[in-house]
Amino acid sequence: MSMAKGSNLQVPATALRVELGWRSGPGVPDADASALLLVSGRVRTDRDFVFYNQPVHPSGAVRHEGKQDLGGQVTDTLLVDLARVEPAIETVVLAASADGGTFGQVPGLYIRVLDALQGTEVARFDPTATVETAFVLGEFYRRQGAWKFRAVGQGYSSGLQGLATDYGITVDEPQHTAPSAPPPPPALVDRPNAPAVPPPAAARQPSVTAPPAPTPYGASPPPPPAPPAAPPAPVRLTKVTLTKQAPTVSLAKQGGTSGAMRVNLNWQVRGQFPGWSGEQGVAVPRQANLDLDLCALYELSDGSKGVVQALGNAFGSLHRPPYIHLDGDDRTGAVETGENLTVNLDHKDRFRRILVFVTIYEGARSFADLHATVTLQPQHGAPIQFFLDECTVPSTVCALALLTNSGGDLIVQREARYLVPERGVSPQRTVDRAYGWGMNWTPGRK
Repeated sequence: MSMAKGSNLQVPATALRVELGWRSGPGVPDADASALLLVSGRVRTDRDFVFYNQPVHPSGAVRHEGKQDLGGQVTDTLLVDLARVEPAIETVVLAASADGGTFGQVPGLYIRVLDALQGTEVARFDPTATVETAFVLGEFYRRQGAWKFRAVGQGYSSGLQGLATDYGITVDEPQHTAPSAPPPPPALVDRPNAPAVPPPAAARQPSVTAPPAPTPYGASPPPPPAPPAAPPAPVRLTKVTLTKQAPTVSLAKQGGTSGAMRVNLNWQVRGQFPGWSGEQGVAVPRQANLDLDLCALYELSDGSKGVVQALGNAFGSLHRPPYIHLDGDDRTGAVETGENLTVNLDHKDRFRRILVFVTIYEGARSFADLHATVTLQPQHGAPIQFFLDECTVPSTVCALALLTNSGGDLIVQREARYLVPERGVSPQRTVDRAYGWGMNWTPGRK
């Protein structure tokens, strides 16, 4: 149902998929979907802001699913379960921000609300844009015990930061302060050395302080006052998106020099909408038992080589070599689960190179119709994200990212390279040959 700006309708379902869409092309800025959960028009805490750097609300009611590019038609998706929205929340604002330009440069911009179970369209709004760099496109709001959707179309020229701060979000932004002027040098005066002048008598009096009150016999001294609570960390809006035109980034330049770095793969099959399953109603895509395995080939500075993968239970280790750990084996592709590797950046000097790749274990014969997002999230740096191109070959293994040690800094390179195994050759052996790892392989199972 196409809606005009300012119009509203009652939402017929509680499990919803909110889709921000546009057409990509040369010179077209990227766009990002986000949501804010409001009480009296403002967030309660920064956790009420759901976006690419903070993808899940603590209640689980709103999740940022991520982007998909289907032949030039790009979507960024939020999953909203209105049944799980806390009673205090009155409004769920649905917003968008442009990265690298204005929305006037983004063709075919729209927002759609879909029934997540049926896949049917509930509402659609196509805003008119010019110089805006952020938009409130729509909102869910409570009215007499039911939820409604309103097409808003309110634009901002101050980007995601201006939109977020307008609703009470504390944003982490670089501080640009002018350096203070150095003190002037002391004046040089030709004069004889003068004897030191003693200070006045009043200045020589020792300071006097009141003695502490005596503690009664047998009583414990009062506890020291509790230190003031540290203010919450501000929300970081920075991100890095790797593309064919800009495929590499330095982890050090993004602040990723220590701590843990999570590598996440989530995916969706074209034409399928997420179902709502599990005891807690978590949104997971229906994938017809598609099982993808996230893996990593590694080479350490001492020349040792190996693989981290679910096959053969080679899950690795985070605190001893290879300092890479596979968190588990997931079959859903959900954004907060999916497949996850963790890399210990405290030992980054021990890495020579790491190749992250994915294989199809079962459920499909190739990556065709599968659209995946790869996110590298350093503990102390901006997230690094990229998307896999459409697969047009019978590939069962895809090289995702290559991390190479360059003078103590890890350089991340987007690979997104589909490989076609020869007959009788395993996906692991195929990626090994393509990147010259030189390992010996034996059959394994999980």
